[in-house]
Amino acid sequence: MTKTWVVIPMYNEATVVGRVVEGLLGTFPNVVCVDDGSRDGSVAVARKAGAVVVEHPVNLGQGAALQTGIEYALQDPETDSIVTFDADGQHRVEDAAAMVDRLRAESLDVVLGSRFLDSRTELTALKRLVLKTAAVQMKLSTGLDLTDAHNGLRVLGRDLASRINLTQNRMAHASELVHQLASLNARYAEHPVHIIYTDYSKAKGQSLLNSVNIIADLFFK
Repeated sequence: MTKTWVVIPMYNEATVVGRVVEGLLGTFPNVVCVDDGSRDGSVAVARKAGAVVVEHPVNLGQGAALQTGIEYALQDPETDSIVTFDADGQHRVEDAAAMVDRLRAESLDVVLGSRFLDSRTELTALKRLVLKTAAVQMKLSTGLDLTDAHNGLRVLGRDLASRINLTQNRMAHASELVHQLASLNARYAEHPVHIIYTDYSKAKGQSLLNSVNIIADLFFK
């Protein structure tokens, strides 16, 4: 995994990001946290854990943090793939590693994590409905037949990553990314992943209403 960079958007994650970085470094030696204006000491914690940290002086949103991280990773001429990974501990390192292996083995441009290809991830009925609805809306607007269009665990090949340009700085970047994958005719696959929802990640996450509003705003603005 020496040719892979893991990009972690980070905003006020001091209580958890250290463990996330340490867990990754056993498999992925290259980890960059993009701090998006944190005020809780996240930068110091991530650096102490062993990550490279790039800082936004003000909060710009997760989309902007991902774009900064992707651009940073591409500065390494050895980079052949980039993993996007959440700072809150809900993603699993072994899933990310399997997705990198699949990207290379199948000569794909991108591998997208999906909560719906097996039954390991526990979701409320309402959240499941919202995510399924989002996937249907994505298929109608992009033609991509995804089961989980808003999963933050992804692996991008270098060529595709160099052509991604996220301009939706807030959470609507997830929809924007899928639209760009469609427009670039990316070779893609979904991979089953286990998302682990903790009390912490649930508290940090968006409400379901916000998720619906994001999709509506992106499609109908």
